[in-house]
Amino acid sequence: MSHLVLVMGVSGAGKSTVGTLLAERLGVPFADADGFHPAANIAKMSRGEPLTDEDRWPWLDAIGAWLDERAATGGVATCSALKQAYRDRLLAGRPALRLLHLSGDPALIGARQAARPDHFMPPSLMASQFATLEPPAPDDRTIVLSVAPPPGEIVDAALAALARP
Repeated sequence: MSHLVLVMGVSGAGKSTVGTLLAERLGVPFADADGFHPAANIAKMSRGEPLTDEDRWPWLDAIGAWLDERAATGGVATCSALKQAYRDRLLAGRPALRLLHLSGDPALIGARQAARPDHFMPPSLMASQFATLEPPAPDDRTIVLSVAPPPGEIVDAALAALARP
């Protein structure tokens, strides 16, 4: 069975790390949503300015197109997908897509974010990330996992949850 998974959460939650490991374990391609941002979005975030919904729609559509190309064969992508409207846009027309929400304490995630000096998202935007986050409830398409364990354990828990019907 092929898996189509979107790893979501605030910046610094471990989306790229967990997504890469999960894709390796599933034997499917991986895409980091950061690579789908247009230059204008990256410049805006680099200046410490939060993105607007209008900034995000083309970005979300590009991620959705990548997912569509892999609907039959599987893939793992990352995306913050902080608002329900963003998740609804990504889930629409993609019945096989499962969300993996990496959730955790803001202090722990903030410390991880601060340790990433080469990332374009400055730690100063962490508060806006958590303020924007509309946490999804676990359901048949959404798996909520803590970021506290080591990445390998998070991936083990994700695989176990994905294996359940």
